[in-house]
Amino acid sequence: MWGLPVIPLLINFCGALLGFVATLTLIPAFKDHFIAAKLFGIDLNKTSKQPIPESQGVISGAVFLIILFCFIPVPFLSCFVEEECKAFPHHEFVEFIGSLLAICCMIFLGFADDVLNLRWRHKLLLPTMASLPLLMVYFTNFGNTTIVVPKPFRMLLGMHLDLGILYYVYMGMLAVFCTNAINILAGINGLEAGQSLVIAASIITFNVVELNGDYRDDHIFSLYFMIPFFFTTLGLLYHNWYPSSVFVGDTFCYFAGMTFAVVGILGHFSKTMLLFFIPQVLNFLYSLPQLFHIIPCPRHRLPRLNHGTGKLEMSYSKFRTKSLSALGKYILKVSETLNIVDVRQEMDEDEEYTECNNMTLINFVIKLIGPAPEQTLTVLLLLIQVRQKHPQGGGGGPTPQWMWIHTKILRLWEHLIPPLYLSSLLLFYHTN
Repeated sequence: MWGLPVIPLLINFCGALLGFVATLTLIPAFKDHFIAAKLFGIDLNKTSKQPIPESQGVISGAVFLIILFCFIPVPFLSCFVEEECKAFPHHEFVEFIGSLLAICCMIFLGFADDVLNLRWRHKLLLPTMASLPLLMVYFTNFGNTTIVVPKPFRMLLGMHLDLGILYYVYMGMLAVFCTNAINILAGINGLEAGQSLVIAASIITFNVVELNGDYRDDHIFSLYFMIPFFFTTLGLLYHNWYPSSVFVGDTFCYFAGMTFAVVGILGHFSKTMLLFFIPQVLNFLYSLPQLFHIIPCPRHRLPRLNHGTGKLEMSYSKFRTKSLSALGKYILKVSETLNIVDVRQEMDEDEEYTECNNMTLINFVIKLIGPAPEQTLTVLLLLIQVRQKHPQGGGGGPTPQWMWIHTKILRLWEHLIPPLYLSSLLLFYHTN
């Protein structure tokens, strides 16, 4: 651990603590301002219909940016204070500024989405545009687009393959995935901020463990961003926890996703970071039939409140059976056989209708455990997220079992998820 920038890390930690206090204080102070500006919503899972301020992620995001704006000169203090500075690390400075620019753009575009209620095609374009500064920094500082070819294809393609511009397409997709993955696993109090907090804690743990490795500087760079993000999100979660007094909005989902994309790409651990997104990946895969509009997808897929019991139950999508395509009928039949989707048929006005539960991880957990109080459901989903943390072996390295799981999951990501996700993006763009 010798040679670590202890003073910059301590300053960063102290700034993060101040950010926690500032977020805790500013959110209730600005509640009335958001309501007066008509930036509020109604919690559909509560009997009370009082207005709740939305888009509070803009406050935690602004505090985060202020902390890091003030922190900009700190990692380079040696070149300002000491008499001898061999060479100013311009590439590190560009990384830092480019990362802040990408996050700042994403906060601005996320707030625009909350205010203007943009369509899905615009929601997909926003993180793509905001990731451009990040991709330019990668191009100018690194430019490495060579990957290790998976074993089944090495006879054909060789050990390594230079993807060229396709590698930048992959990184752009990663930024889009991170922002939207948090956004579609949402709908109950504390879930968006809670899952982001767990992911941030997992990344911080991973960074600290890897400080003794060969890529120490990359993990220090990640810590500079993750520590303030963790504490500002903790302050937001305090107000967003059940019963929520504020909503985080799309602003926070975009802000959190872009922050994770920044540290994953410029910290050179994008594949490892995706291991912390396993619940989001599973939610995405489970949601594919509705995301592709093979099965009708309502605007809101959050669970519904049973006013009699006070518990949340699965929400359903109802549609005419004859309007379903042959592929949709086949998917529903297979899903019903595997007992992962609840399907019902009924007659209404001499016409057959089909109902199936909305395909989200939240509804799937309810299907497994039955109706549950909202706070219990949030805790269970966060425990699922916690289980994705990187376990360590006795010697400080991963256990053999973890390495096997690590390999299998990365192979799943490399071979299955990117083409599916790219296809869903294109379909969303043309159908919304």
